[in-house]
Amino acid sequence: MKQIFINLKRFDVHRSLGGVCPFERGDEWVEWIVDECINYEIGKLEGVRVSFMLPESLLVSAVKRLQIYPEAERKALAVGCQGVFREDVVVGGNFGAFSTNRPAAAAKSLNCSWTMIGHSEERNDKMGIIAAYDPGSLHSNMGRQAVNTTVDTILNQELKCALNRGLNVLFCIGETAEDRGDGDFNQQKPPIKAALKAQLLNGLKGFDKNQLEGRLVIGYEPVWAIGPGKTPPGSDYIAFVSTYIKETVLREFNFVPSVVYGGGLKEENAGIIARIDTIDGGLVALTRFTGEIGFYPEDLRKIISKYLE
Repeated sequence: MKQIFINLKRFDVHRSLGGVCPFERGDEWVEWIVDECINYEIGKLEGVRVSFMLPESLLVSAVKRLQIYPEAERKALAVGCQGVFREDVVVGGNFGAFSTNRPAAAAKSLNCSWTMIGHSEERNDKMGIIAAYDPGSLHSNMGRQAVNTTVDTILNQELKCALNRGLNVLFCIGETAEDRGDGDFNQQKPPIKAALKAQLLNGLKGFDKNQLEGRLVIGYEPVWAIGPGKTPPGSDYIAFVSTYIKETVLREFNFVPSVVYGGGLKEENAGIIARIDTIDGGLVALTRFTGEIGFYPEDLRKIISKYLE
């Protein structure tokens, strides 16, 4: 099963406020997105799952809109949230004192089937909180490693809450420029492996094959290559990393996970990404980067078609 994830980030903000949402109301926009995905028959695709990872403000509208269509027209579509809190509501215990946070129980009650954990933006946020407490914590290799381990530990707690609630998880990992270091690709390979291995072992700590297989997808984000003006990695680089991820999970957890490319699946690179045997899909955010930038279902259909060729 190929996996395509759509991360609409904070795209529910209208253009007049600095966002990319073309509709005055975000709920109407996401309903339009669902309708268009059905019109373009994305929901009928065979052998691929298309999961929308949405801001909480769009979840209810997306789920309700999707459910008005027959199962056959939406079977390839799923809805997920962009993260869960590291603690959860417990019967006979904490009944929900989580203001501003989204416990996994809330995501499940909103009919999410997926959640995303460890996206580079989430990791960066958590690192920023630690750095605000200790500004010098990121100024040395040892300090960065300690901070990364702390972030991984929190993500591990989130993963536990998500899986306990029956959510499937897109677990994102990826190396930064600091992780790679200097030198050519061959010189960078050992530190790349070390960074990814630490994120996998720390993030998945305490879980086994029975808990993870079929419910966990690894999203590979080359953090150093994400953003305007950055050069994305080539297919050899992505193949090296995705192969290492699969080998590491097989060795440590006794199963081979699906690995998707999280550096941005686009129409321009979909064919190249699809030809990498160890990549099983991708993560889409914006679909249009010139003119009125934003997310457009018609472009999504082109990206998926290109990938499935």
